[in-house]
Amino acid sequence: MDLLALVSVAELRAVALAVVVALIGLVVGTPLGAAAALLRGRFERGIERTCDLVQAFPSFILALAVLSAVRAPSRVALGAVFALTAWASFARLALAQTRVLRDAAFVEAAVALGRGPAGVIARHILPNLLGIVAVQLGSTGAAIVVSEAALAFVGLGPPGGVSLGAVLDQGVAAMLRAPHVLAVGSVAVFATSASMLVAGKAAER
Repeated sequence: MDLLALVSVAELRAVALAVVVALIGLVVGTPLGAAAALLRGRFERGIERTCDLVQAFPSFILALAVLSAVRAPSRVALGAVFALTAWASFARLALAQTRVLRDAAFVEAAVALGRGPAGVIARHILPNLLGIVAVQLGSTGAAIVVSEAALAFVGLGPPGGVSLGAVLDQGVAAMLRAPHVLAVGSVAVFATSASMLVAGKAAER
């Protein structure tokens, strides 16, 4: 397969994986963090401690440990491992922002009118969080792109060899006789992760 064609397919798959995992983190973590801050008490402290625990353990190390025990790691398994930790950053961000919003006049008015926690979160909290968590979407997506490439580079990527990490691995192996392979692979990883960050920043607006 032509190098540019291989890199294009690898970039497309890396972006698809990053978008799916980031959206899962958004859908799971944002409402969870908002609910924890709004309900307060033990639930809030429990979610906060869980986020601390999840974020204290590097997701790459977790993926390395889990995928090394799998005979043939698939892209679905890779996404599932990343999704196990992706929600925590969204939950923590939503938790911090909802602590500010829960004392706002429009939230207090909704509670005084008898609207339940689910209604307050859906109609008043989440719409005010979307611009903020959009930036986290880009950051999470960029981290997934880099982590997927790193796992494939060490031999724990999806089968078929179509990944940015596999291109980097081939580039290192052929560095002396074909240095352009490593250069193209490195630029592709940088460009793909940077584009995710830019997209997240643009979505904030």
